[in-house]
Amino acid sequence: MRLDKFLKVSRIIKRRTIANEVCSKGYISINGKTAKASTSLKLGDKITIFFAAKEVEYEILELKDSTKKEDATKMFKIISEKSRKEE
Repeated sequence: MRLDKFLKVSRIIKRRTIANEVCSKGYISINGKTAKASTSLKLGDKITIFFAAKEVEYEILELKDSTKKEDATKMFKIISEKSRKEE
């Protein structure tokens, strides 16, 4: 499954177009490497997203083409969440 589709289906990022933009700006890495929106994901991959105020690392638990809103959080696990305070 493509990275941008996973982010949308899992509801980490609400829209696929926004997921594409975030990837193209270099704010997402997979297993420590900067990722493109078209990058293929595997179970167990670790995704790090650099949001404006925080950095969040996720582990992929499931890959589904579609899911219900209630089940979306079962697709990933949050490994770490760090604040990105500017000094």
